[in-house]
Amino acid sequence: MELFEDTPASNAHEFTVSEISGAVKRVLEGEFGRVRVRGEIGRVSRPSSGHLYFDLKDDRAVIAAVTWKGQAARLSTRPEEGIEVIATGRLTTFPGQSKYQLIVEEIEPAGAGALMMMLEKRRKALAAEGLFDESRKRPLPYLPRVIGVVTSPSGAVIRDILHRLRDRFPTHVLIWPVAVQGEGCAPQVTAAIRGFNALPSDGPLPRPDLIIVARGGGSLEDLWGFNEEAVVRAAADSLIPLISAVGHETDTTLIDFASDRRAPTPTAAAEMAVPVRAELAARLTEIQARMMRAAQTRNQRQRQRLSDLGRALGRPQALTAPARQRFDLFAERLEPALRGFVRARRDRLNALPLSLSALRAMLRNRRDALQAQAQRLPLCLARLGQRRSERLTDLGSRLERARARMLADAARQIVRDRGTLDRLAARLSAAGGRLLAPRRDALERLDRLRQTLGYRETLRRGFAVVHGPSGLLTHAAEAAQTPRFEIEFLDGRMAARPDAPPAKPARKPREPKGQKSLF
Repeated sequence: MELFEDTPASNAHEFTVSEISGAVKRVLEGEFGRVRVRGEIGRVSRPSSGHLYFDLKDDRAVIAAVTWKGQAARLSTRPEEGIEVIATGRLTTFPGQSKYQLIVEEIEPAGAGALMMMLEKRRKALAAEGLFDESRKRPLPYLPRVIGVVTSPSGAVIRDILHRLRDRFPTHVLIWPVAVQGEGCAPQVTAAIRGFNALPSDGPLPRPDLIIVARGGGSLEDLWGFNEEAVVRAAADSLIPLISAVGHETDTTLIDFASDRRAPTPTAAAEMAVPVRAELAARLTEIQARMMRAAQTRNQRQRQRLSDLGRALGRPQALTAPARQRFDLFAERLEPALRGFVRARRDRLNALPLSLSALRAMLRNRRDALQAQAQRLPLCLARLGQRRSERLTDLGSRLERARARMLADAARQIVRDRGTLDRLAARLSAAGGRLLAPRRDALERLDRLRQTLGYRETLRRGFAVVHGPSGLLTHAAEAAQTPRFEIEFLDGRMAARPDAPPAKPARKPREPKGQKSLF
């Protein structure tokens, strides 16, 4: 037996499972704090907790990925099995199962191929539900009174639509402004379509008869908001006929399949929405002319038919001549027959005295009944007059109450108008004060400027103005040749002659020390 056996060292540090898991987690998160991973999505799981669990794989490896509930609602692209994406997030470990996973914060399709694959898969799923069936599509109204347009109010699309509608058939247009690309596009377009459908038909805002969802051309990513499931379902559920005019003629989005009519461009959508008013007027004029010609032709045919039938009847005199002859023959026998009939009736009436007495009795009874009714007539008239008087009294009281209410309403209105008038007068007075103050200041400034620039201020400073017979004298030679002139001072004028002896100059007042004269 050897003194020292060759055994492994026993002084190495012993880690617990939690310690080694935490060390691995720190190393992994430190090296891969934020990564972008490209791969194909597989095995997507959406439990009731709201989190998303899926796999990212390629032909050689698989990484487990998870998106927490709060972030899952903000993903621009929902993970679907079989599409290739670029996932952005951070790597970490899950100690409970001794594996590492990717916490995904954002998902974007890996190129146009992945978007097209996602688009085709979504189209097939929605078509399987029957959202694109032709039986669901509604016919467009021939002449809509109100058209709702869902688009951006700042783009060229709305101007093209309004210009085309103005040229073809001007109508009332309601614009629902939305974002036509980006994250807010799909929810705003969905809300606009459902909002137009929710408008009541008799509300203050008219309910559109037709909806146009329009956007200009762009890339597949720019138009992706119109491929969202919420937008497609809103277009399919719309009770108002809908025209989709998204992109150019070669662009296709899922809303085109769900809408009632697809337009290749927004301008074409406006042309589908309304007819040409000039053509419609010309068509109506043509139809009216055809109707008038048809009526005239029908009347002419009926007139010709009547004329033909009249010729087949023959002369009216020939038809009435035999009847006239028979009337003449019977007229000669009519008078004797009437006289014999009257005579026979008179003899029969004279032979019936009892019948005459019965007739007299019946007349007597009728006279008595009439007299009784005549006696009751004043009472009936009195009662009728009383009812009419009561009704008139009731109407008078109601009119008086209505008059009192009207007077009270008028008094209240007068009080309200007086209060309004007082407020307006106060505002007018305040406004007048505010307006007059700056104008008064301006007027005072102008007056001060006038006084400053006027020659009266110069006179105040000791100067004088010499007036000659023909104007002002500005030179001594002119004054010497003038026989008489006037000198104007501040307080008046005085006459002067050039040959008058000069006056002694007044003694100049002594200026205070330290103060200089301004002149």
